[in-house]
Amino acid sequence: MPRLKHMVVASSFKAALSSISPLVFLGFARIISTWGVDYQVHVGEYGVHWNFFFTLAAVSILTSIVRIHPKHCGLVGLLILAGYQIWLSSGLNEYLISDKRSADIISQNKEGIYSILGYWGMFLIGVSLGFYLFFDTSSKGKNRNTQVMKIWVLAALFWILAIIFDSYIERVSRRMCNFAYVMLVFGQNFQVLCILTLAGFVSYKKNLVLEDAFNQNMLGSFLLANILTGLVNLSVNTLSASSLTAFMILSVYTFALCMVTGLIHFCGVRMKFW
Repeated sequence: MPRLKHMVVASSFKAALSSISPLVFLGFARIISTWGVDYQVHVGEYGVHWNFFFTLAAVSILTSIVRIHPKHCGLVGLLILAGYQIWLSSGLNEYLISDKRSADIISQNKEGIYSILGYWGMFLIGVSLGFYLFFDTSSKGKNRNTQVMKIWVLAALFWILAIIFDSYIERVSRRMCNFAYVMLVFGQNFQVLCILTLAGFVSYKKNLVLEDAFNQNMLGSFLLANILTGLVNLSVNTLSASSLTAFMILSVYTFALCMVTGLIHFCGVRMKFW
């Protein structure tokens, strides 16, 4: 029995390594490409060498190693976030926001490495919310109107929590991925879901086309969004852009992202091939 358990764990770990290989590749590709074109990189965002692709890979590895049922993901995620926030408030935040870095790899990439805990907690809570809202057949009230109401309530709740944490615990920080930032992210995402539920009344039983398009190629659309952002930063001095210019750039950016993602979906292309 222990041997069988060991084999299952080993198999899961191998599968995890296989699934994160594209993320690791993209992470190193981003490092090389940004250095090659002398692209502006804010060291205080993730660190000297780190980027969000490595964070995604790390969260994927942790999720594969620590197997948690979706029913319990929310509680575990909250505990991780609470412990991480206590650690931040105990002095870790001062270390992360300081400009001092030693020569070791952890200090060079302290923002990206330590924030993994925040993103892991965020992911686990997201899994739990998705399970209870859309997949848990044991709970009552699974009709569409009830689900819509829950989404709106959760959106308001997360925004309120974000304001409370930002005001009384610690200011929102993506750099540290603290509790306030996680609540803000959930608030923004559920706000988008609220908007989609309004649009969904037009098409009662089917998902919106863009929903299916982005769901089919989430990593691909995320990568495309990164490329478009890079092109904008290389082409435009965004710091000196006027509000009207910024609005026009965002409009073209959003249209291009949605159009390309929609066309890929229309052609039946699925970019996840590993």
